[in-house]
Amino acid sequence: MAGSSTLTFTDANFANEVLQSDVPVLVDFWAPWCGPCLRLGPTIDALATEYDGKVKIGKLNTDENQEMAIQYGISSIPAMLVFKGGEVVNKVVGAHPKEKIAGVLDASLA
Repeated sequence: MAGSSTLTFTDANFANEVLQSDVPVLVDFWAPWCGPCLRLGPTIDALATEYDGKVKIGKLNTDENQEMAIQYGISSIPAMLVFKGGEVVNKVVGAHPKEKIAGVLDASLA
């Protein structure tokens, strides 16, 4: 499901890949049974390519990685959290247009 620039985040690599990242990170919390999540997938992949080198973008399967979903209070998916310096700086819940998500990413780069 992940494109070439789209990373796969897990409970095991979350601290290293997300919390300790030198650049902002967008984590897409999703599940394979979630229709809106699947429709959002190509958008996430496109953004990962566009923001490559500026923002890390990846997906975390909440069925397989429940620890992080619980820790960050994910109760509805798709949910996208933007981390900067190990802290959540923005949250977008639901399948939104690419432009809206790009705007959130641009704000994290400011």
